[in-house]
Amino acid sequence: MQNYALGTDEVLSITSLARSPAIQRAFQFIDDIRDELEAELVRLCEIPAPPFKEEARACEVARRFEEVGLARVRTDKVGNVIAERPGFALQPRVVVSAHLDTVFPEGTDVRVRREGTRLHAPGISDNTCGLVSLIALARALEFAEVPTEGVIYFVATVGEEGEGNLRGARHLFTEGEFRAGVDAFISLDGPGLERITQRALGSRRFRISVAGPGGHSWGDFGIVNPVHALGRAIARFASYPAPLAPRTSYNVGIIEGGSSVNSIPQTASMVVDLRSISSDEIEKLEAYLRRVVEIAVREENSQRAISGTSLSYEIEKVGDRPSGETPADSTIVRSAIECSRALGIEPRLDCSSTDSNIPISLGIPAITLGVGGSSSNCHSLTEWYEPVGRELGIKRLVLLTAFLAGCV
Repeated sequence: MQNYALGTDEVLSITSLARSPAIQRAFQFIDDIRDELEAELVRLCEIPAPPFKEEARACEVARRFEEVGLARVRTDKVGNVIAERPGFALQPRVVVSAHLDTVFPEGTDVRVRREGTRLHAPGISDNTCGLVSLIALARALEFAEVPTEGVIYFVATVGEEGEGNLRGARHLFTEGEFRAGVDAFISLDGPGLERITQRALGSRRFRISVAGPGGHSWGDFGIVNPVHALGRAIARFASYPAPLAPRTSYNVGIIEGGSSVNSIPQTASMVVDLRSISSDEIEKLEAYLRRVVEIAVREENSQRAISGTSLSYEIEKVGDRPSGETPADSTIVRSAIECSRALGIEPRLDCSSTDSNIPISLGIPAITLGVGGSSSNCHSLTEWYEPVGRELGIKRLVLLTAFLAGCV
């Protein structure tokens, strides 16, 4: 990684802050509540938070915010939970956030199972560990009475995953509490210590639906078939020469349609995911996708024209995550680097799709951090989390948040 270091005086300020009595008290507190953190992780994970149904977990996080002593705990109209820790002044305004939702549908068994030091459950890493660290940050700052000039906002967002389409963060920064902007935004998402995500991976998602008359596979053979048209489109689309730089990807993740093996379907659909760190490449991908779908339907109609039947199609955008970048030499990124190094962490800059996409796209200084620990099988029923190194991640978060909020 290039040396995007702060100035000498700022580095000394972070080093001095890390050694200050208040921050040291906060660090010790984090070590002392290790067992409580694990209990909270299990409790929160076992409260289901399926897509668009995060209310139960949101209520528990709101209760914990109040219990910790944060001020003005409230829930906005889309379901985000917001609380604040006032400073001596109104500026700077620092937001620390973690998302409530998981990718798992309602009814998923989210009970936590322990195997040695590993905790197994759907959603335990993404993003229950982020929520636990958010609450731990508030507890540590309150316990140690860490003084700050600015206000620190604690936010648990809805709709980060999948078709949630970043709806919680999008609302906050477009029509919600932070529509006028903030001075810094930190999203806590998943495990790990090294990654500092300051590049927003953009994505667009589309549902393509094709419809026809349908019929019997023998008696009506020769009429148009929606699945055949989708197959043509997928075959063409999969040949797209996605560039390695800027890195770009595409995926047909869901195909649906039909009722039986001997029926020509009336409808068929697919859901397509397009991603790139470049908004221009996403535009090219979308244009290509639209073109191949149009060609595929036209070919199916042409080949089956003698039957007197035809297909229609619809392309619906179901997700749109903007791309962008918080400059590597910005204060928030350089501060995150130096706070990491002050605690013996050698960080790396990263690109991903998180709640930070929204503020980054609006020019607001934003990053996403891992909160420590390790995991695997994310977004699967076999997901696990191991909290080794978690305390160091929370300490880094305490130090960074205090510095950005003007700890005095």
